[in-house]
Amino acid sequence: QECSKKQKNDDTQSTSVDALSSNNGSEEKNEFDTLANAKILLSDCLACDSCMTVEEGARVFQQNQKEFFRILNLNKKCDTSKHKILAVSLCPQSLPYFAAKFNLSVNEAAKRLCGFLKSLGVHYVFDTTIAADFSILESQREFVQRYQRRNQEEHALPMFASACPGWIRYAERVLTNLVTSHICTAKSPQQIMGSLVKGYFAKQQNLSPDKIFHVVVAPCYDKKLEALREDFYTALYNSAEVDCVLTSGEIVQIMEQKDVSMKDVTEVAVDSLFDDLKEGDVVRHDGKRSDGYLEHIFKHAAKELFGVDVKEITYKALKNKDFQEVTLEKDGETVLRFAAAYGFRNIQNMVLKLKKGKFSYHFVEVLACPGGCLNGKGQAQTEDGKPDKALLAQMEEVYTAIPVRLPETNVHVQRMYQDWLEGMDSKKVQDTLHTTYSAVNQSTSSLDIKW
Repeated sequence: QECSKKQKNDDTQSTSVDALSSNNGSEEKNEFDTLANAKILLSDCLACDSCMTVEEGARVFQQNQKEFFRILNLNKKCDTSKHKILAVSLCPQSLPYFAAKFNLSVNEAAKRLCGFLKSLGVHYVFDTTIAADFSILESQREFVQRYQRRNQEEHALPMFASACPGWIRYAERVLTNLVTSHICTAKSPQQIMGSLVKGYFAKQQNLSPDKIFHVVVAPCYDKKLEALREDFYTALYNSAEVDCVLTSGEIVQIMEQKDVSMKDVTEVAVDSLFDDLKEGDVVRHDGKRSDGYLEHIFKHAAKELFGVDVKEITYKALKNKDFQEVTLEKDGETVLRFAAAYGFRNIQNMVLKLKKGKFSYHFVEVLACPGGCLNGKGQAQTEDGKPDKALLAQMEEVYTAIPVRLPETNVHVQRMYQDWLEGMDSKKVQDTLHTTYSAVNQSTSSLDIKW
């Protein structure tokens, strides 16, 4: 069913589409023009209830291969003083797509993807797992603090995960402060990676943040919307944390248009944010199809609040496989009740219960895509836009086989808390790793979006 039953404004819609698809004929032609014609349609976005304005739509449209190649071409032609350093960050949920699609191991896929991007002119290729480390650690600490304040603050619990931009967009544009006040303030891995690249890495390389063009390869289109948020932009340097988001599928389009096979690409080790180190084998976090906020926060809270060391988590499926529950019992009492709610059907049911005051969960991992991040609409889709179930099954198998690394064991993260962020409880941690979410008034010039 359609999320919104509003009357469509045909004039507004046609004007918006014209604005998005217009092309300046005076643009200088370059060798990348043939690679830059793939368009991102608003229908590919998960954001619903007419929540994208014409201006936002135009800015999202700029986040495509054409913008990426515009910078590459700029570096080839202009004076070296005007060059941009191109840094690409790879999401962990994108790598299984490349591995499954090209029949590679996930480590081979990461190295060949790195080799392909560098053959185009990219300078650095990073893995965003370290950013997810920070995001999970900050989410864990915030949940424990909220739980301890639950009797003093009305909106302390439940806490909702903040990593999915489709969910965040829906909460801010459609739901009220009744919901947004419950959203965890920790930034998503994408935006923390933006802070790491434009903050920490730029400083290490003695670069101004605006000299770096930061691209993220992600599983879904909503990551493009997330990169446009005003709170993820530094006016001082006239620089966004993430300049461009390309989906996994868009990277494959570039390969196809360049007539390049992953099998023929030279393997190159993925870069590290630290000195001249290179990344080792790919690692992931707990969780079946995402960064595993539920599992990490549940285990941390059980230990911190109740002294219980949880080794394995048992999921209980409720109405459907995309709504599952996890509980902790102590002395015959249920002391923690977590849930995973994937897809808008489950999200809307969850919100309805919250509004009715019949909500029993302390934490909910909310993801807009049914099946989680691996099933993002920017990858694992057939040509008619439906999920490629066979490929998705392969991706899940690949993802599950990746070894798990606990965020607490990452020595680089612990060192950065002290050396870069001035301690775990500093103001810099709040400014760098957190943001705020609140209800946003709808624009009268918005487009109707179907999901």
